[in-house]
This record gives sequence, C-alpha cells and structure tokens, in this order.
Amino acid sequence: MTTYVLVPGFWLGGWAWDEVAAALPGEVYTFSPDLGAGIGVEDHVTQLTDVLRGLDDVILVGHSYGGMVITTAADRVPERVARLVYVDSGPMPDGMSQADFDGSPPHAVDGFIPVPAEAPPAAAGFDWAVVRERGRPQPVATATDPVRHGSAWQKIPRTAVLCSFTEAQLRGMAGSVPAFALMVDGDWTYHELPTGHWPMFSEPQALADLLSASATADS
Repeated sequence: MTTYVLVPGFWLGGWAWDEVAAALPGEVYTFSPDLGAGIGVEDHVTQLTDVLRGLDDVILVGHSYGGMVITTAADRVPERVARLVYVDSGPMPDGMSQADFDGSPPHAVDGFIPVPAEAPPAAAGFDWAVVRERGRPQPVATATDPVRHGSAWQKIPRTAVLCSFTEAQLRGMAGSVPAFALMVDGDWTYHELPTGHWPMFSEPQALADLLSASATADS
C-alpha cells in the first residue's frame, strides 16, 4: 500500500489537502505544521522528520514553502522516502531562505505574516475565502530562516508538478537563478498542471492523479 505524506505551504494546515487526500489510493497523512509564535524552519523539519521515522516507502509531497521542509526532512531520513514530489515548489540550495527566494523581506505583524485578505494573482481557479477564513498567520522565522541540508536527499527520485511555469521555462531559469539550480540535475520527472499556485484547491482531482502516477512510477 502506498503511503503519502502531504505537507502544505504558508498559512495552511493539513486541511488544505482534504480533497486531494480523499482521491488518493493508499494511506495518506496530511501534515499540519505548528504555526505558533517563534516557530522556524527547523521546528517544522523536526516535526516532519519525527512523522517519517514511523513510516516506510513514503511519497513525500511539499507545496510551496513545504518544499523546503520536505527536502531537509528527507535528507535526514532518506531511507524512509521513496519519492519527493514538489508541488509548484522545489529544493532550494542550502543556506537559502524563503525570503531570499521571494526577493524581499516579508511583511510581518508581531512576528507573523498575516493571511492576505485579498487573493494573490496566482490564486486562480478557486475562491480565496477558503484560505482567508481557515488559514492562520505564518511565523515570520519560517520565511527568514535558511534551509539546511546535505546531499542525501538527492539520491531520492523526484517529481516536480509545475503550476506557475513550464518545464521549458524552468530549464531556462535554472542556469541563471540559484533558487532553481537544483531542479534540473538528477532523477527528475516533470508534470505541467497550469492551474495557479494552489492546485489542491483549484484542481484537486488532477493533482491527486499526478501524485498517484508518481507512486506508480516507483512500484
């Protein structure tokens, strides 16, 4: 039986994966990161690593910021992970933070990044109210802390579900933009799902089908 662990991005909990999880065959764990005061990237990595230590042959899925977390957790327990799947995300180089990737410091209020009241441009195909009403402010350290990993994760097969740009665009950026440099070398499979940055809301069945196909590739 395939085991999936689904890790969300900023402002989200495990609930964000509900529709995707319902459409997946096998055992599914929806990861809900601690979004309390003072929490940083390392806290989320530790929390996820603890989950992985109790599982085997995991399809480990990370959306957006979750890509940082799954890379480092897999680096610590690579024997537990069968495949890494990055949903509109990717493995950032060691020492880079989410703020480095975004290109500007986050707008924080009392140590948290508020959930945007209005839908960002990339929130196509669904009602942003689901995030505005159910999301929680993100601890600012998760945006400013650097990711820390070695190279063990690079021995794991990897899939990228590309929602905001094409494979051709990715390959064009990888040579000049450090944040994308790790997304072209090694055992990668690419799928394009042009549906905005939050496909778990805009196209949950299509995303579930791609995750299921990723698991089949490892069987």
